[in-house]
Amino acid sequence: MVTVGEVADFLNEKTKKDINYIICTFYELRVKKNLSKKDTIQFLDYSKVRLNNYGYKVFFTGQNYIYQNSKRTVQDNELMVAIKTEY
Repeated sequence: MVTVGEVADFLNEKTKKDINYIICTFYELRVKKNLSKKDTIQFLDYSKVRLNNYGYKVFFTGQNYIYQNSKRTVQDNELMVAIKTEY
C-alpha cells in the first residue's frame, strides 16, 4: 500500500534535483522501492494528481512530449515524466 506521504517525499527529493523536469523510472519504483505492479500504478496515480496540482504536465511510457524545443518520447524504462508548465 502506497501512502500520499511516501509519494510527497519521493517527489520532493526529485524536485531538489530539477524542479522543472522530473523522471520516475521503473528501477526507482519497482526495484529500489520494491513496489508491486499494483502499488506502482497507485504511486503513479497519486504522483500525477500531486504534480498536476503543482502545475506540471505529466506523461507516461510511450507518450510524446516537447521539452526544451525538442520532441521526446517517454522511454520504456521511464514510467513517468513531468514538466513544469507554470513559472
